Amino acid sequence: MKAICFYFQIHQPFRLKRYRFFDIGNDHYYYDDFLNDEIVSRIAARSYIPAAETLLRMIEQTGGKFRCALSVTGTALEQFEQYVPEFIDLLKKLADTGKVEFLAETYAHSLVSLTDQDEFAAQVKAHDEKIMQLFGVKPKVLRNTELIFCDDMAGLIYGMGYKGCITEGAKHILGWKSPNYVYASAGCPKLKLLLKNSKLSDDIAFRFSNTEWDSYPLTADKYIGWIADTPAEEQIVNLFMNLETFGELHPQQTGIFQFLEALPRFAAERGIEFWTPSEAIGKLKPVAELSVLHPISWADEARDTSAWLGNELQNEAFRKLYSVAERVRLAEDRRLKQDWNYLQASDHFFYMSTKHMADGDVHSHFSPYETPFQAFTNYMNVLADFIVRVEEQYPLSIENEELNALLTTIRNQAREIEMLNKEAASMRLDIEHLNEEHRLRKPEGEEKAKADKKPAAAKRKTSKTKKA
Repeated sequence: MKAICFYFQIHQPFRLKRYRFFDIGNDHYYYDDFLNDEIVSRIAARSYIPAAETLLRMIEQTGGKFRCALSVTGTALEQFEQYVPEFIDLLKKLADTGKVEFLAETYAHSLVSLTDQDEFAAQVKAHDEKIMQLFGVKPKVLRNTELIFCDDMAGLIYGMGYKGCITEGAKHILGWKSPNYVYASAGCPKLKLLLKNSKLSDDIAFRFSNTEWDSYPLTADKYIGWIADTPAEEQIVNLFMNLETFGELHPQQTGIFQFLEALPRFAAERGIEFWTPSEAIGKLKPVAELSVLHPISWADEARDTSAWLGNELQNEAFRKLYSVAERVRLAEDRRLKQDWNYLQASDHFFYMSTKHMADGDVHSHFSPYETPFQAFTNYMNVLADFIVRVEEQYPLSIENEELNALLTTIRNQAREIEMLNKEAASMRLDIEHLNEEHRLRKPEGEEKAKADKKPAAAKRKTSKTKKA
């Protein structure tokens, strides 16, 4: 039996407004609300809403045999709640079918897994809580930002309770191996990996409406035929892409929605099923361990992290941002923590990429800035103001060793308070038990007291009779 595992990514960052050097220290609101509203509402109308409606129909028409996975970032969910709440309602309907799996990831679509394990764990936990709050489900499989993964992350991901992780089937990692299997991570053999089939995924995501492509036009029958023709022993074909593929990157008039909706019918004819990531991991055993020594992603030809950290501008901004991570974690200011989340979005670093500047590639296509240098300057101005606010609470003059000592003291105090709270709770429980026992024994004591009074009364009566 062969199966398709569809996964769709949904992410929107909070885009920054034009923030000048003279705004530093004077203006602490960094976001372009008008632009965010315009972009999110437009993409929702063109892509997210019709795509979600199509997925619902596919589930209904197949009696639940069509299944897929979604990963929606926390920053995207916040904007949907604010600008297009009707899309949240559609996502809830998808969740209610029980045929759509919601994956875990970083709340703000950040690159934190590359630098700070504690912050990474905290962001994934925050994202899980948001998914549970809105859709009533707990993610079981993790999808890190941009499918970033390496061996060093495997133990942490498994330790956080996830049995599987989805990532890129990069050629330089696989070599002669096929992505159409379940693998075990060499960094933690208990963690199972699902690898994106780049060729078949990109046939839809990037080539579907390309009239110069030798396989144009792509029909559902032809596409399912390609999957059916893969070797029989290859049991799972992982198709990972942005949901924006449908309606935004390929407009509705290209027939992209009809193509998607027709896939289950032709898959059924060829005996191909649809599984969620959890189902694939549960049904299939790893065929081998896969070692990923350096971080991989699904971006660009290199399939590495150079799309976000490939030049000095990006690395300088990245270092500066995470230099205050420990201090922000100590802070109690809700607004400061919110800005910390929003400023970590990988998009800000993506806009600074200088790759193929002359060609105007995908990096410039998604950027609200005219040049990477403008993106860098704007972000660093915002970051400068943010760091001023952090310093007001925890001065940067405090050395890291001193800060670490302070953190250790706070953590020790937190553990001590937790122990004392447990002891207090135990004592309260003991007191409640004693009170309950006393209440139950009270009637017996009252009967005994009455019995003791009775002989005494009888004795007095006898004495009076004798005197008479």
